[in-house]
Amino acid sequence: MKKSFFFLIAFLGITVFGQKAETKTGTPTITDYTFLKSKMKMDDVVTKADKAPEFPGGMEAFHRKFAENMDIIDVKTNKINTRVYFIVEKNGYVRYVTATGDDKKHSAAAETAIRRMFVKWKPATVNNEPVRYLYTFPLSLKKY
Repeated sequence: MKKSFFFLIAFLGITVFGQKAETKTGTPTITDYTFLKSKMKMDDVVTKADKAPEFPGGMEAFHRKFAENMDIIDVKTNKINTRVYFIVEKNGYVRYVTATGDDKKHSAAAETAIRRMFVKWKPATVNNEPVRYLYTFPLSLKKY
């Protein structure tokens, strides 16, 4: 399974950026709270904090863990844009994972990959107090 994933990466370019708000497709952005409110509990959620949440080992470890948990799907288009939203709770656990994008299968696979990551984050803080933080994880796949 892992070998086939790395084979897929050899033919597809994977570009992963964190907390980026703009999009060129019809995918909802971080400011589209109407969509998000229908999918998750947004009470007391912040999108800006004094200190953002931290994945154990840093973002490279997060990207690696995400790639390990992502199922390989058949991509029929040349480009896929998916945006995964989740809330890092005050206790550091991830809840309310939802994804939007061009390809429903890819969005579902991205959601599942995040849900498989049973890792406690260091929570975001405002005035040295932990807060609920809405994290946005854009994911793009492009065939070369």
